[in-house]
Amino acid sequence: MYVAVKGGEAAIANAHRLLADRRRGDRSLPAIGIDQIVAQLALAVDRVMAEASLFDRTLAALAVRQSRGDMIEAIFLLRAYRTTLPRFGYSRPLDTADMTIERRISATYKDLPGGQLLGPTFDYTHRLLDPSLLEDEAVEAPAQRAAETGRVMRVSEILGEEGLIEADGDMPEDHEIGDLTREPMEFPMTRDLRLQALARGDEGFLLALGYSTQRGYGRNHPFTGEIRIGEVEVEFDVPELGFAVSLGVIQVTECQMVNQFKGSAKAPPQFTRGYGLVFGQSERKAMAMSLVDRALRAEELGEDITAPAQDEEFVISHSDNVQATGFVEHLKLPHYVDFQAELDLVRRMRREFEAARSSGEDMKEAAE
Repeated sequence: MYVAVKGGEAAIANAHRLLADRRRGDRSLPAIGIDQIVAQLALAVDRVMAEASLFDRTLAALAVRQSRGDMIEAIFLLRAYRTTLPRFGYSRPLDTADMTIERRISATYKDLPGGQLLGPTFDYTHRLLDPSLLEDEAVEAPAQRAAETGRVMRVSEILGEEGLIEADGDMPEDHEIGDLTREPMEFPMTRDLRLQALARGDEGFLLALGYSTQRGYGRNHPFTGEIRIGEVEVEFDVPELGFAVSLGVIQVTECQMVNQFKGSAKAPPQFTRGYGLVFGQSERKAMAMSLVDRALRAEELGEDITAPAQDEEFVISHSDNVQATGFVEHLKLPHYVDFQAELDLVRRMRREFEAARSSGEDMKEAAE
């Protein structure tokens, strides 16, 4: 047994060396640096930060490099690191109305107060491979305008002035915001906990669920009320000082979906909301999150639960890619004892099956 253990350790050590070799790649090429990943693979870095629930671009870039670009492995690495960090409290709620906006669009109103701002987006590209990127060609500087200060109203506020949309985030006065990372998961969940789970959920899984709602599985006819990307200030209340101090600024993506609602016995016909907020520039994730958030409010709004995206336990229990990865990839680990037990069982069942079939054939021949 001792020899087997040592042999296994040697094999694992050699696998680690081989992994490091493959990660480095061709030695004739310069090694990719953390600064390069942060600057040039920014959307990959943002996804890792969002689904690991840790805003730190340098650490996220390190995880991308260490994982050889495997996004879920990078998320796993960064989330594991997150568990080692001390907690000293909770920040104030982010005020995204005071965001320094880089991108802001709406599919519901053409002429927005404050204007639409396209920002850096693939929306209007032709999706054709660009051969010029094979070389390090000069890039033209973007057009810029002077930054504007002040609060930027949301599209939902325009509808709210006419009473055509539900109130924004009403919760009981005595409600305490939960923390999914410090409390065991229980169902049913309050919306604040659901949103936390969705914010760190797998983008692909949420995208598929959001798409399913558009195809009729829990349809609620969404419109993109507004997507905004920019930097917001994070503030922390210090009891000893008696006022809030700034911890810095972070980039976030916010999405509000506006959805039709026919009304119920308790509420008149009006628009309802789906909400998404994630770290970095991650608008596909924010949109998918807001679609699923609205679908999960079916019971709250008196709608029939008929589709997977409306099933809270199904969605939340399967949205975490770190948990899903661990459960799927554990199948690669040794299951020798379990399989031998299954093998013995199948052999015994086959013997019983063959014996029963032989007995049946003997009885049939005797009857003839």
